[in-house]
Amino acid sequence: MTASPASSTAPAASGRRPRFRRLSRALATLAVSVGIVAASLTAAHAAPAPATDLDGTCAVLRTGGSHSYVTRSAASYGTLGTASKAVEIRFEATALGRYRLIDVKGNVLYLSVLGTVMPGTSWGDRAEWAVTRDGDEYQIASTKNGKRIGSLLGTLVTAHGTFRLEPATGCASAADVDPGVSGTPEPTVNADGTLNGFIDDHTHITAAVAFGGRLRCGEPFSPGGVEVALAGCLSHSAVGLGGYAGALIAGTDPFMDYKGWPAFTDWPTPTTLLHEQAYFRGIQRVWMSGERILNALLVANRVICDVYPDKGTSCDEMDQIRLQAKYLHDMQDYIDAQSGGPGKGWFRIATTPAQVRQIAAEGKLAVIVGVENSELFGCREIDDVPQCTTDDIDAGLDELESYGVSGIYPVHKFDNAFGGTRFDAGTQGAAVNIGNKISTGHWWQTETCTGAEHDNDQPLRSDEIAGLLSSSGLPAGTVLPVYPTGPLCNVRGLTDLGRYLVDRAMDRGMMIHIDHMGVKTADAVLDIAAARHYPGVITAHTWSDPAVIARIADLGGFVGSYATAAYDDEDKHGGFIDVWRENNAAANPGAITGYGFGTDVNGLGDQAAARSDAATNPLEYPATALNGVTLDRFTMGERTFDLNTDGVATYGLQADWTVDIVQQAGPDAAKLKAQLMNGAEAYTEVWEAARAWQG
Repeated sequence: MTASPASSTAPAASGRRPRFRRLSRALATLAVSVGIVAASLTAAHAAPAPATDLDGTCAVLRTGGSHSYVTRSAASYGTLGTASKAVEIRFEATALGRYRLIDVKGNVLYLSVLGTVMPGTSWGDRAEWAVTRDGDEYQIASTKNGKRIGSLLGTLVTAHGTFRLEPATGCASAADVDPGVSGTPEPTVNADGTLNGFIDDHTHITAAVAFGGRLRCGEPFSPGGVEVALAGCLSHSAVGLGGYAGALIAGTDPFMDYKGWPAFTDWPTPTTLLHEQAYFRGIQRVWMSGERILNALLVANRVICDVYPDKGTSCDEMDQIRLQAKYLHDMQDYIDAQSGGPGKGWFRIATTPAQVRQIAAEGKLAVIVGVENSELFGCREIDDVPQCTTDDIDAGLDELESYGVSGIYPVHKFDNAFGGTRFDAGTQGAAVNIGNKISTGHWWQTETCTGAEHDNDQPLRSDEIAGLLSSSGLPAGTVLPVYPTGPLCNVRGLTDLGRYLVDRAMDRGMMIHIDHMGVKTADAVLDIAAARHYPGVITAHTWSDPAVIARIADLGGFVGSYATAAYDDEDKHGGFIDVWRENNAAANPGAITGYGFGTDVNGLGDQAAARSDAATNPLEYPATALNGVTLDRFTMGERTFDLNTDGVATYGLQADWTVDIVQQAGPDAAKLKAQLMNGAEAYTEVWEAARAWQG
């Protein structure tokens, strides 16, 4: 367009402008008014919100007037009853806003394939209901197909219905587990602001979905309740693979009674390692007894997953970690749902030290997240050729941080692209060495240690065969897994990729777990930490040489040890107390102010057995927990557990164990109690220092 036509029309346009302005203002005002009305209508007719606060509610349901109550017949539910004929229904949370509906006879409301609601006898995906609220009215829909239910011809069926809930009494109860704790605990935060409580620094509470999802039997929680979570598995009996896998891994009897709830005839025990050992009510018992922090380590092992033929998910280790990260949040949501709604549960995931302190101030359990696997970020090595790059490490650390992960194991059971492992010992070492061969293409290879520190001995030892290998210039273990006598060290130390991982993890303030590293790898990592003045190093469950553990403490790191029995023999030696004393003695005076324990629960590691002299020197019940509450014996279903006879058969007895080890520490009892109850504070201080570190 040229300038002259525009100029010739300008005066006329100018003359009309005020009228257009008034019209524009009027239209704008109208638009705002319409918008306000629309917003009000939208708010008034917004989608109903999930009803997340109904767990444990006992109510009768009314679909309309005084003759529209839900009633029950032998095989269906009616909708034309009076209040006196109404069936009482219990709402039992399965997830946030989702419920089992249990009628007065103990049956669950079940959606049939024909769309009618029937009394069911067991949990299933047709027995779960999403409940939403719109003012005083509720909508109930099947989570199986999303269809709402309501009244049609006097019957409860799929229909576009709404309900009013009226309080009732006399509902059926839902199977559950009482933590068995009473009394008033000490404050969770001391007067000086420090945390008051202990830390389990090594657990695997998400392992139910690890290893392909079918290696283990049972879960720490289930939408169907405890009778589903701990029902037992035919697959883990003599007619299934799990029974024989358990026999190989832990020596359990494949012909044992595979059934769990409610009798628990043959499991759990400290060695039934393929059965769930950390039901959430047991965790609750330990939290109520003084646990302030629980370290939930997402665990994976591709080789175990590949070898075990029954699986339902990917064996890729990072895929396993992703599944468990979600599962941990599902567990938090489930406990929230059981506690009245989002954020109301006692089980809170913490991704920073500040969150740990806030959660403790609220009197809840801080659940921190770590990872423990052999092929982190896919970083295997095959015949010393790494299968990942620095870019993979950077992307992997970003991903872990997105899950709230605050601690890593650079090395686990096998040699990998980061460094050499600390060998397992005994016959288990021979089995894990086979796994190392599968993962890396080679057996563990050893050399004579140059210092006092050493890795674990191996079961197949022959100085003659090892000498033949040595004379040809090959390290022991190159051809066959046969090793010399005497202290052994892994020939592999920290690699260049391992140094890169450690440096980048330090830059992010992550806690670096030294356990499972061979001596050469561990020393190299601790040399880096010393040179960079980095405090964020940890030993959690007695998987390092004692001299390495002392170095960790002296660098300002955190020390815990495996939660074994107080002692193993009549002379009161060989158990947790001895290891605790040794670690304190090895470290510089004052280096250990708080101490942790690592149960390795659900991690294919034995739990604490009953003390050898418990029959003549028992823990007396009721017992007083370290935080002052009273512990009765822990009961699940028809079975009551006793630490004196059962050991830590299930995680709930970890509360009893903490009392027992302090009582058995003799003149050191006060010191041990003080260090345990300062364990959560000590760990948090190390984590804070790591995140604040600038190096």
